[in-house]
Amino acid sequence: MAEATRAVGGTDTEPLYGLTTRLARAIRAALDSGDRERVRLLVGPLHYSDLADLIERFNPGDRRAFIDIMRGRLDAEMLAELDENVRDEVVSQLGAKETAAAVTELDSDDAVHVIEDLDEAVQQQVLEAMPAGDRALVEENLAYPEDSAGRLMQRELVAIPEFWTVGETIDHLRESTDLPDDFYDIIAVDPKHQPVGTIPLNRILRTRRSVRMKDILAPNLHSVPVTTDQEDIARLFRQHDLVSAPVIDDSGRLVGVITVDDVVDVIDEEAEEDLMRLSGVGETDIFRAVLATTRSRFSWLSINILTAIAVSVVIGFFEASIREVVALAILMPIVASLGGNAGTQTLTVAVRALAMQELTGQNMLRYIGKELMVNFLNGLLLAAIIGIAAGWWFGRVDLGLVIAGAMVINLIVAGAAGSLVPLGLQRAGIDPAIASSVFVTTMTDIVGFVAFLGLATIFLL
Repeated sequence: MAEATRAVGGTDTEPLYGLTTRLARAIRAALDSGDRERVRLLVGPLHYSDLADLIERFNPGDRRAFIDIMRGRLDAEMLAELDENVRDEVVSQLGAKETAAAVTELDSDDAVHVIEDLDEAVQQQVLEAMPAGDRALVEENLAYPEDSAGRLMQRELVAIPEFWTVGETIDHLRESTDLPDDFYDIIAVDPKHQPVGTIPLNRILRTRRSVRMKDILAPNLHSVPVTTDQEDIARLFRQHDLVSAPVIDDSGRLVGVITVDDVVDVIDEEAEEDLMRLSGVGETDIFRAVLATTRSRFSWLSINILTAIAVSVVIGFFEASIREVVALAILMPIVASLGGNAGTQTLTVAVRALAMQELTGQNMLRYIGKELMVNFLNGLLLAAIIGIAAGWWFGRVDLGLVIAGAMVINLIVAGAAGSLVPLGLQRAGIDPAIASSVFVTTMTDIVGFVAFLGLATIFLL
């Protein structure tokens, strides 16, 4: 079993731990040969997240064969790690009863994560197959808004009265049979079950038994309202280096806890979402079916048809100039391309700064001024390079000066558009990650062509 547990370090193609290429090939070979016992033997030591990675690597046919071999032996936590499109396939094969049995083994936050993305009909079947108590907790969490603390929180937690001593708390932890599998802080509550503070486990272990818990509470309580957006939760954890935070309802009562392992997933999810939206690509695009992926991308590309037509119309105004100086047609893409790339650079910084709440009213003007200056200086440098190259290439100094001037103008506009468009969209209540790139690219294309062809018409003809 060494190949299943061996850590591979120091290479560019293998992970440090978990599922290696060698192990994945061995499992696939056993699967292809129909050696069910060897498949189970190789898979046995894998962590549930590595098991999810393995299942995602299979094509649909091999995935069905693998699930059939491993039926009844799969770690339930694997379901929470799967891409939602792959999870749908696995749940469909397992059926509602088997899925419900697996979900019941999970912590409440993971159970909600698995069930919330299922099709409505399948979701209802799984819920109906769950024990009544577990179903009630999951349904209550599902009633909260998507991407909120209510969806993210775990119901399993450790809460004790604030008047308990350290000794009473330790005895409770030793004797209780329904504690969460993993927890980092203990939450002290008042008689109304409202959190008054948290106590890290290490502080409890280092404190005498006679000391009251209220005397060793962490100095700052970071309670999270149940409707808080997960982006704000991630920012709170990052800003204050939290490992857990209590979740409260509208009356201030403790209803759950959010732990750092879930926040890490949120940070990754939000970063991925912003990146995907900037390119007009749907979430989890790599695992979606061909037709579904085509539909999601086509809607974005169809919008670009309109912007492309607008740019073509602008070029059409200078048709006579292009006929007179053919070199203009050759050089036009340079101006538009560099302007678009410069705008995308500024846009990316702006969208990320807005998402992280680093761009505020206090530093907005300074940021815009900086981007304008950066793009102006880059425009001068690029203008010198391209102007000299164009003048030498076509033997016309005036042509080099025209494209140099257009380059400076377009990069300044790129800096302005890349910073102002996301800000404007956010003020209008539109996610800047979704729509900014279309507007910025269109503006740099149009301005680039107008500047270049307009200057050419004035000075070359």
